[in-house]
Amino acid sequence: MRTKKAPPSAEWIDPDDAPPLTKQMLDQAEFFDGNRFVQRGRGRPKLASPKEQINIRLDADVLERLRANGPGWQTKINEILRVSLGLPDAT
Repeated sequence: MRTKKAPPSAEWIDPDDAPPLTKQMLDQAEFFDGNRFVQRGRGRPKLASPKEQINIRLDADVLERLRANGPGWQTKINEILRVSLGLPDAT
């Protein structure tokens, strides 16, 4: 036999009773435009010269040798190219 479901127990809270927003609250807030994430609060600072994502085709044996060293093989490619081009360390 079916019984009626009990009404939700959550009490309605008047939005006018909400505490005022502070700068700290806004710094930690995440912002959305509908369902799309727009901005995160504080986080990692922007780099002066961020890395750029590209697509590159490499010989299979070269790629196999790089991947054999485990995680960080893409960073290793960047280091190898910097040395071969005579560029200073990025650190």
